[in-house]
Amino acid sequence: MRLRGGSSCSFPVDCPFAFIVGVGRVTILSMFTVFIIGNIASGKSAASRYLESAGGLRIDLDELAKSLYVPGSDVVHDIAATFGWDVLDAQGGIRRDVLAQRAFDTPDSSERLNRIVYPALLQQLSYRLIPSECCSVMVPKHPFAVVEISVAQSFQEAFDLADEVIAITAPLEIRRLRAIERGMTGDDFDARSACQPSEEELCALATTVIDNSDGSDALFAALDAWLSRHGFSQGGDVSHG
Repeated sequence: MRLRGGSSCSFPVDCPFAFIVGVGRVTILSMFTVFIIGNIASGKSAASRYLESAGGLRIDLDELAKSLYVPGSDVVHDIAATFGWDVLDAQGGIRRDVLAQRAFDTPDSSERLNRIVYPALLQQLSYRLIPSECCSVMVPKHPFAVVEISVAQSFQEAFDLADEVIAITAPLEIRRLRAIERGMTGDDFDARSACQPSEEELCALATTVIDNSDGSDALFAALDAWLSRHGFSQGGDVSHG
């Protein structure tokens, strides 16, 4: 765990830390944090849920990003100005299906969305992983945090928040078959995959690589070995995905 010291007090509502009232210089115990990266249908969500079942605090960066789509916010305004005002519904919220069609159409359009959302997203993630300092000792409620990241290359600025980065990898043809079996069209997979790095580029961003070519059972065994190396409890049953 990382240690931090300081004074002023300000915490988000869902801060994953517990208070121990004390006197004197503050000590904040930061959770061990692992980022899970992977391309579409690689198994990164299954890996993240499995680590959550072992007691980890799971943060899905895609869901955190969607929480920023508040009607009237600067993020929503900039998205509409960039991708067309008809991406907004009658209440001023984001029509996510319309935004997805336009934002994931080309790598350039995906990058434009990332440039709008990621500064605010990085701030929100930092709030959850590194609480503001206060007049107490802060103890994490979870043994570790696991952050699921879909667009790793564009979010490398956040990697300093992680103690370890795990890449979940599988060949393109295997991932395409998995996605189609789950209901995605081949054309949709191809369009989204074209906006993502190659498996080699993805693995180069990681400190640990787990091959998920064989499916969830082998993936969970590899994650159990990772948990054991770090002294964490093994995971429980989770749905395959």
